[in-house]
Amino acid sequence: MKKRIYLLFLTVLCAASFTGCKASEKKSPADTQTEQVSLTVWGAEEDAELMNQIIQSFRNHYQGQADFQITFQAQGESACKDALLGGLEEGADVFTFADDQLNALAAAGAVDPIDNADEIRSQSLTSAAEAASVGNTLYAYPLTADNGYFLYYNKQFISEEQVKTLDGILEAAAAGGRQFVMDWSSAWYVYSFFGNTGLEIGLNDDGITNYCTWNQTEGDIRGIDVAQAMLRIAANPGFASRIDTEFVDGVRNGSVAAGISGVWNAVAVEEAWGEHAGAAKLPTYTCADRQIQMASFSGCKLIGVNAYSKHPEWAARLAEWITNEENQRLRFELRGQGPANITVAASAEIQQSPAIAALLEQSEFSQLQRVGGKFWDPVSLFAGNMAAGNPTGQDLQEQLDQMTEGVCAR
Repeated sequence: MKKRIYLLFLTVLCAASFTGCKASEKKSPADTQTEQVSLTVWGAEEDAELMNQIIQSFRNHYQGQADFQITFQAQGESACKDALLGGLEEGADVFTFADDQLNALAAAGAVDPIDNADEIRSQSLTSAAEAASVGNTLYAYPLTADNGYFLYYNKQFISEEQVKTLDGILEAAAAGGRQFVMDWSSAWYVYSFFGNTGLEIGLNDDGITNYCTWNQTEGDIRGIDVAQAMLRIAANPGFASRIDTEFVDGVRNGSVAAGISGVWNAVAVEEAWGEHAGAAKLPTYTCADRQIQMASFSGCKLIGVNAYSKHPEWAARLAEWITNEENQRLRFELRGQGPANITVAASAEIQQSPAIAALLEQSEFSQLQRVGGKFWDPVSLFAGNMAAGNPTGQDLQEQLDQMTEGVCAR
């Protein structure tokens, strides 16, 4: 009797154990739920329609892999850094920003190095990959490579041969009672005269203060050579220093035959000049009895991923999706923005855009804008005096020394 009871007990125990083991293999209801992924994207207000279209295509591509709640919010690219560093944990998961903010974002730990950096670099223009890097480390995804300037000219008044040199442009403009215009009140444009001379400007290792040799008194080209060249240009009847809006006004009223500006004015120029609208890299100018290729500052828009995102892998996938070849092509078609993707940049559509093609041609002679805040005012003051013909008669070397001292101030 005891043996029968014992066997029955073992049978029940085994059955219970078997049932328990099978139950433990079943997934709980929570395990079978789709992952909830909530992401916020920051970008320019004028990009809202484009970005929402890209976000929808991302949802479609990854449909079924997660339950996406992706929200686009307008945030100015130039102020993105300040908005993000004001509260990283509350900031966007994915954001568009200007490349000159990258150093500060990386230093603050707001962005992490990109995992597939070699792949992203291989797909991007060299200048764009450089703009997205701190040292040799890639921290962001290149989006555009069109924040720079080049030459617009009216083919009706200036030939393709004349447009190669500033002397030729000024001669043609003056002959027709028109002008070549450039904004010398902006240090951004004034860099053109110093950039390819061997005279240097840049950030010190502290990432805040500048070094500058624009007042250099020795070498093949001295600071005073550049100053004298600018005075000769300013004295030419075919030249005028005008801000960007005045350039467009002159294009429309016929007083401007050529000028230096960026892609943001391409539509206005084409509408005013029609089939006569031309665009080219910046010309050479006469300095120290030789022709110097005018330089330019360049810049890119980048896509960053917040290091504090709750869904970093999905945020990185979205950032890469926004900047992929297909969507950079779409961005050019809908917004006219120059691509950072090397394949799109080499496409027929881009080459047929005079403004973008000119900007890409100028990129060989451009430098990323990496200067501290003390750069702008002293250079603008100096260039303003040159544009006015140095009305006080102050010694040029003294002015160069004062400008350089101001640029390098701590």
